[in-house]
Amino acid sequence: MSKVVEKFIKYIKYDTMSDENSMTSPTTPGQMIFAKELVRELEYMGLQDISLDENGYIMATLPSNVDKEVPVIGFIAHMDTSPEVSGAGVNPKFVENYNGEDIILDEENDIILSPKEFPQLRNYVGKTIITTDGRTLLGADDKAGIAEIMAAMEILIENPKIKHGEIRVAFTTDEEIGKIGEYFDVEKFNANIAYTLDGEGIGELKYENFNAASAKITIRGKSVFTGDAKGRMINSLRIGSEIVSMIPSDETPEETEGYEGFYHLEAFTGKVEETKILYLIRDFDDKQFEERIAFIRDIVNKINRKYGERTASVDITEQYRNMKEKIEAVKYIVDIAIEAMKEVNVFPTVEPLRGGTDGARLSHKGLPTPNLFAGGHNFHSKYEFISTYAMEKSVEVVLKIIELFAEL
Repeated sequence: MSKVVEKFIKYIKYDTMSDENSMTSPTTPGQMIFAKELVRELEYMGLQDISLDENGYIMATLPSNVDKEVPVIGFIAHMDTSPEVSGAGVNPKFVENYNGEDIILDEENDIILSPKEFPQLRNYVGKTIITTDGRTLLGADDKAGIAEIMAAMEILIENPKIKHGEIRVAFTTDEEIGKIGEYFDVEKFNANIAYTLDGEGIGELKYENFNAASAKITIRGKSVFTGDAKGRMINSLRIGSEIVSMIPSDETPEETEGYEGFYHLEAFTGKVEETKILYLIRDFDDKQFEERIAFIRDIVNKINRKYGERTASVDITEQYRNMKEKIEAVKYIVDIAIEAMKEVNVFPTVEPLRGGTDGARLSHKGLPTPNLFAGGHNFHSKYEFISTYAMEKSVEVVLKIIELFAEL
């Protein structure tokens, strides 16, 4: 088993699911437990300037071994897994020499990973694939990225003949719940440029992403005895359903792709007296993003005009912005990543990221940070999988990027 695969299997055993309802930072204790393990590993490997802050953020340095000045490069990944599917008790399954057919994950519950539904599987015929057992997610998002960064640093330490400038690494918490790089100290990190390893399939390279916000809508109703409810009851659940019906049905994640934005109904909970709705708002275009936010506010205003003031309220929280303009100002870092992929026989695919990474916020904080592939597919689901080949190629790309910067 290669270094990177060995590390990955070790890391996914840690339950680091984040929790958007928690008021702590990190939002779950498992993230700090995992962070402390990573710190121990970094110390054992011999990295320097290792720090772990109260938010679970880790930073460390691999000093330069060249006698000239080259840009300081950062590599970043996040420790938490999505709260959409449990990440506790991950039991990975190895499918060696994959034959291109259906993979039964959980026979009892008829959970099958099929190339008919997930055609990306066909890219890995003949390779070794790691899947879930159909009961949890796998955790490749983003423990694959962590494993790849750690493996690359270990290779550099064990092979001092490989020339490199100063390398900074960082691992963050709570990325999956929108706290993308929220507590990241760019000045302390002290890198000129950086890359996140948080992308999906092999060769993926992304430097533009959604603008993102959340909209928490609260509807206040009035509960009375149902037999005497006429003209008196205000059913917040029904009003909530009315709000949902006002959202364009063709502007949802299920109906959009490419550069199309959407409204995503993330949660709908309540009783007659109070209902809460959570929407995620996404769009690549700044103007259209602002228009989507205004549209949600307008819906709430219409509800209040119809049912009375203070019936509904909305709290809009901006989560992250499109990093495209920040990356294009230093486009050479994308060009170097493309060249690195080509040199290790990986075909680069540059596409928009229909999501966000730590790099989105960091780019707007002054640290240009495009996103490289970590190698996994079907993130946030029981159908998540990753090939050992993709992880090994990711390590090669990281090492080649470092080498190309040292030659500048």
